[in-house]
Amino acid sequence: MATITAEKSVYGYKELRLLAKKYSYTALIIAGIFHIAAMGIYYGAQALSVEEEPVYSVRIMKYSDLGPPPSITNSQAAPAVSVQAPTARPTVGTPVPVPDAEINPEQTIATQTEMAAAMPSGEGIGEGSGPVEIEQDVKIEDDSPPPDFVPVEKQPQPIPGNNPAPAYPEIARRAGVEGTVWVKIWVDKDGHPKKAIVQKSDAELFNQPAIDAAMKWKFTPAIMNNGPVAVWVSIPFRFKLNTGH
Repeated sequence: MATITAEKSVYGYKELRLLAKKYSYTALIIAGIFHIAAMGIYYGAQALSVEEEPVYSVRIMKYSDLGPPPSITNSQAAPAVSVQAPTARPTVGTPVPVPDAEINPEQTIATQTEMAAAMPSGEGIGEGSGPVEIEQDVKIEDDSPPPDFVPVEKQPQPIPGNNPAPAYPEIARRAGVEGTVWVKIWVDKDGHPKKAIVQKSDAELFNQPAIDAAMKWKFTPAIMNNGPVAVWVSIPFRFKLNTGH
């Protein structure tokens, strides 16, 4: 009968330390190999991707091998452009030579006074026989409305005693309807209203009376740069019943 003896192996701190040292060296060598291989691949690719610089060839020639220079006197002339002559020679305004014997040495150029005296007067010119009158300081008014916003230094103000109240519609009075109408008024340079537009209204019954009253108002003109300007102003017209009666 065979006897099998088993040796009890000891595995502890010393063995682990030896194995760790062994495998650490192995891992370091493998990592170094991979690192060197990666760097070789990178720099190899960079070297292969670099384009070669072009090579320029220079040819050296002797002065005697060169041909003669071009002549500066044998330059090509500009092509002639044919200009068609006028079919008929103009006769108006063409100076005519006068013999020296016919020239009066004492003749001078007329002055402005002499030329004005020689001109015909205004009488008998045209269809009428009366004198010509020229009206000065003709004032031209611009009928176009001003823009919605006009910068001014002083806004127009209603003149007291010249801003009548609108007439209350009888049908609205009987129905007991009240409201407010905002009217946009175009005030010209003289302070007179030229146009009125309803901006907002609580009831259409009050629109026309508000417009009629707005066209009767008087304003002080708006001032800009020491001069009057035309502007738009908004005035509320309130229609309120007198509940005291």
